[in-house]
Amino acid sequence: MCLGIPGQIIEITDVDRQMGMADVSGVRREVSLLPVAEGPLEEMVGQWVLIHVGFAMAVIDEDEARLTLEALRGLGEAQETLEQMAEGKKAFEEAR
Repeated sequence: MCLGIPGQIIEITDVDRQMGMADVSGVRREVSLLPVAEGPLEEMVGQWVLIHVGFAMAVIDEDEARLTLEALRGLGEAQETLEQMAEGKKAFEEAR
């Protein structure tokens, strides 16, 4: 099963590679904005996107993001995904 999870773009991390930092329920992860970028990347800051395997796949509104996160939490899938993201981040930082 493929899981897309809502996250809010909080900063642009690499304009050349079209990468941004997303906040997903307090967990930060760098994601590719290439699939959704239609103008200057700076305009993506503050936007909510649906994230799948490190790519922002669709721009969504805040209400849709909230409802989706609530539904995923209810299914327990969001928590599992957030834990996996946190573990991946921890492993990356330890490898530095």
